[in-house]
Amino acid sequence: MINNSLINNGIKDFNNGNNFNVNTNHPLINSAQEYILYKKYVSIHSEDRDYLRFPISSEFEIDLPEDLLNVITLRLIDWSFPSNYSTFSPLNTNIAMTFKINNPYNPITNNVTDLLVEKIFECLYYLREQNFKFIIEEGFYNPIQMTTELTNKFNNIVTLNIQNYFTEQSTSTTLDPDPVINTQLQNEYKEALRLFGLSGGYNNFVIVYNNVSQKIWFGNTCDKFTLTNSTQSAINIIAESLLCGQKNQIPDYSNWGLPGFLGLTRCDIEAENGQAETGTIVTSIINDISNISTYNGSFVPRFYYGDVFPGDNGYWLLPNPSLTGSVVYWIEAPLKINLMGPSHMYMEIEGQNCMDETSPYNISTYTVQTNKTNGVVNSAFAKIPIPTTPLSQWFDKESLPYKFYYPPAERLRRFKFKIRYHDGQIVNFGVFNFSFTIEFTLQLPQILRKSNSVMYSPFVAGR
Repeated sequence: MINNSLINNGIKDFNNGNNFNVNTNHPLINSAQEYILYKKYVSIHSEDRDYLRFPISSEFEIDLPEDLLNVITLRLIDWSFPSNYSTFSPLNTNIAMTFKINNPYNPITNNVTDLLVEKIFECLYYLREQNFKFIIEEGFYNPIQMTTELTNKFNNIVTLNIQNYFTEQSTSTTLDPDPVINTQLQNEYKEALRLFGLSGGYNNFVIVYNNVSQKIWFGNTCDKFTLTNSTQSAINIIAESLLCGQKNQIPDYSNWGLPGFLGLTRCDIEAENGQAETGTIVTSIINDISNISTYNGSFVPRFYYGDVFPGDNGYWLLPNPSLTGSVVYWIEAPLKINLMGPSHMYMEIEGQNCMDETSPYNISTYTVQTNKTNGVVNSAFAKIPIPTTPLSQWFDKESLPYKFYYPPAERLRRFKFKIRYHDGQIVNFGVFNFSFTIEFTLQLPQILRKSNSVMYSPFVAGR
């Protein structure tokens, strides 16, 4: 039987604290509010990813060798990326261009009787409303390489169309109701096709680069042409549909196609020959009249700073000497050439992005009804500049932005990376590997310790 008096006395003593021994030989030591900041570096290589899950090196996930605890900050401390990038590629939708030959050289008006010339005029006049479309090779160009590529592509696509036309006509059975005349016409196209092959094809386009003004000039030795830049939007839509959604959809008003990199505008530009009905120079499209000269009574463009081709004395575009009465046509690009591509790329780390990023302005319900920006908060982890030209195998530089945690992140180990351009398109490194280092600052709680440093001298101790 429990003695209620003992219970009552015990409770009384408990409240007074008289029945407990508060003496101890192991007192609790208060934790000092001081920490050791420790920097941990992790080197990450793109080739260490799971290739089955992440075949493209621009986007991959990786686990660190160990858990990192109490992380205060992390930042990209150094990096090395391959510089063998392609400014012009299908992903960038900037390798296609179109033009028309809307007024070809007419041998009849110039009293020229030549089977090949007559058939070429017939073909080009028939195709005068057709857009000649060509694609340049993917990669990186310097200005001279670009103008050489354009000259060859312009002439080659016209050559192919003329060859196809001659081939179709040489086998057509509807040229004339009379079978005899039809056969005679077929033979004429066969002969024109043979002569066309011996002549080397169509070679009237001449495209050059002015090293002083840094602009491209488009020329033709006898045929009037038009650069149909307004078709770029349709070309880009077709190209993007073939990429299976890989092309980013963020609007980009600066890089809108190959003509934009060549210094051209979005509008169609018609070539002029510099000669109006009165015989005076047409100044409406000529930015610098000092670049126009006369040659055998015809107006021609000329570069006075030096030769474009060895020994030409700056006369890079002259009338076709084999075509009587021919005149030259040319277009000067209104803007400077741009072959460098994007100036920066961005690194994203899922869950660790700390950098806000503006976005291209677009007319939408949000931008019209509010005065707020349409940028993205915490869109990237680091911003990485790209060299102007891929002269070396690698480019590298330090990066300053960092992610800050307060209170510290308890545990970090798995990271997912993405390397992209400002418009959201991922960077194509191809088969080249890259590496970067991330610096982690860890907070280690420590018990406060005091220590005295004593300098020990062996000479004094040896006395």
